[in-house]
Amino acid sequence: MKLDWTDGELADGLRCYRSREFFAAHEHWEAVWLEAPEPEKTLLQAIIQVAAAFHHFERGNNIGTRSLLLAALRKLDSYQPVFAGLDVDRIRDDLRAWLVFLDAPSQLVRPPLPQLHLI
Repeated sequence: MKLDWTDGELADGLRCYRSREFFAAHEHWEAVWLEAPEPEKTLLQAIIQVAAAFHHFERGNNIGTRSLLLAALRKLDSYQPVFAGLDVDRIRDDLRAWLVFLDAPSQLVRPPLPQLHLI
């Protein structure tokens, strides 16, 4: 299955994510995830977990944020540097930076929101 991030639910979710509407992004992507075969299904699940993590972060739930980012990173670790049109390496790097920040938020500058770069 080819994931097209420029059209339909994936594009709508990406637009919501980039606008920091994390719950809405999660909902759009979940519609595709339900129908996706592997290995796309697990990739989408990881991206959904990232959106859910930042939904939690905006509500002050750092424990939930950390847990979801770790779960997403574990899923993403099995993918090639680029998969399904996404720069997976960059997403992994961004998630690792956030995990470091969440371990010592008062000592570090908050990293930028992980971007989902299309390739």
